[in-house]
Amino acid sequence: MLTPLLDAEQRPARYYRFRQMLSLALIALTLALAYGSWYAYSVFLVALLKDFGWSRSILGGAFSVFALVQGIANPLLGMLCDRVRPPAVVALGSVALGGSLYMNSYIQEPWQLYVGFGGCTAIAVAFCGWIPAVVQTQRRFQRRLGLALGIVSSGVGVGMLIVVPLCESLIEAHGWRTAFRVLGIICTAVILPAALFLLGETPVRELPVTRDPGTSRHLEHAITLNEAMRTTPFWLMIGTFFFGSVCSQTLHVHQVAFLVDHGVQAMVAASVVGVVGVASIVGKTGGGWLSDRIERELVYIAGVAVLVSAVGALLLVGLAATRWGAYGYAILLGIGYAATAALTPAMVSDRFQGRHFGIIIGVGLFGSSAGSAFGPWMSGYLHDLTGSYTLPFALAATSGVLAGVAGWTARRLRLQSLVARAINPI
Repeated sequence: MLTPLLDAEQRPARYYRFRQMLSLALIALTLALAYGSWYAYSVFLVALLKDFGWSRSILGGAFSVFALVQGIANPLLGMLCDRVRPPAVVALGSVALGGSLYMNSYIQEPWQLYVGFGGCTAIAVAFCGWIPAVVQTQRRFQRRLGLALGIVSSGVGVGMLIVVPLCESLIEAHGWRTAFRVLGIICTAVILPAALFLLGETPVRELPVTRDPGTSRHLEHAITLNEAMRTTPFWLMIGTFFFGSVCSQTLHVHQVAFLVDHGVQAMVAASVVGVVGVASIVGKTGGGWLSDRIERELVYIAGVAVLVSAVGALLLVGLAATRWGAYGYAILLGIGYAATAALTPAMVSDRFQGRHFGIIIGVGLFGSSAGSAFGPWMSGYLHDLTGSYTLPFALAATSGVLAGVAGWTARRLRLQSLVARAINPI
């Protein structure tokens, strides 16, 4: 009886490459819409601020609830994706995403925003989002995992480039309620067929490799979540997820409001999100490709350095607001954020491959969601308290530095384990 997971060498090379690239394209398309809905909140935030006059801490808090709910869902989704095929999860999520976005168009009170966007939409995005995408990609690609994850995650950049300006255009022309409805219809109409196609496809997987024999034992033993949590590298990965997300998501959520506050037109500020998306495509694919050729942690640390520099660039734009200054900031954010977002799952895979990878990466991404919740909410609170974004952005920059320290420490431990195994091979 033929196994459903065939080795790459058993299929003609061209056919195999076509199927692999098609699967990457469909996963990227799904992420474009799911996370386009996520990042479009920055323009919906401005519209809700004008329409209802709610405080920024209330509006930032809704995003924080969104991030926390998604984070809580991620370990459960990881466990689910270890047991059933991820496209089935995405198919269910596509229907939920369309329905929840449409439901958001009826928001009248803050609690409805928290339940509709912060709760229902968050769960739907999680079902269509990063966990199913990473598990699918990690199962299919081992030899070029960095590049594969870079290509897939570049779909998020496409979502920033297309979905966010589309929502801003719809908001200006027809209002934010119509924008939510149109976005919901598009998400279901596109994601559901893509998921059903991948569900009906026979998956093809490359042979596994390991870059970290000192901490990853998947060739002899599939490391469990409990075993992973007893290792230092696991908690360092949690640190990269958490602190990196505090830095990047603070900028993603508050950048449009900051730019508008400093005299940048709303449509130009929304287009900045699109520039971030374009730059992130370059950062994710380029960073992923590079990380398959040199030490992945070094690429990650370089990305964090660019991300921290983006914080300073945004503050400078606030002093002298210009369109091109804003776009320069957007390029730095796109490249820096992209390198960190695409490489952290690959660094986890380097250390904890195996049949329990889904639940391990799910718990890791809970750390990312916790950072995504803490950063935007705290930034909104500090802005309401001080009337300025200086302190919130200082917090974001500090978090970026801590993410880099965690990545550097993880690299040092990996190199020490390699030396130890060379001296005392098992």
